[in-house]
Amino acid sequence: MPDPVRKVAVRSVIIMSLTLIQAMVAFLSTLAGSWLAFPMVISSVASTVVATWSVLDVWVTRQVWNQRHGVVSVPSSTARQLRKERRRARREIRSEARDESRIRRRGSATDTAWGTGAAAGAGAVRTEGATGVTGGATAAASRLSEA
Repeated sequence: MPDPVRKVAVRSVIIMSLTLIQAMVAFLSTLAGSWLAFPMVISSVASTVVATWSVLDVWVTRQVWNQRHGVVSVPSSTARQLRKERRRARREIRSEARDESRIRRRGSATDTAWGTGAAAGAGAVRTEGATGVTGGATAAASRLSEA
């Protein structure tokens, strides 16, 4: 639990416990017929309002913290989308690095499946009839799976 949320939650628990103690004192003083009963009942009502407010404060603080720090549990949230885009970018960078290392290793050697030399690896388009994979990014993906 983040620090601001924890601080508000502790405050809320203290307020609620004091409200419960106050309500118990009001109830017992009413049973005893004490002069303290009426002021305690009035103050218990006020304390109940404050305790309710403090619980709502915990909820609102938690929501604000989650929204500001990108921990939103809704699947279509902006934070989740940003993480997804970052992962995709990292994956593309790793894939490009793998492709570059393969090109460097292969050099200008002949590759029977893709043609010859560096020109074949630099954008050759291959069509596979049965699988329906054609050129562009899908050709690169099929090359990765064949390697």
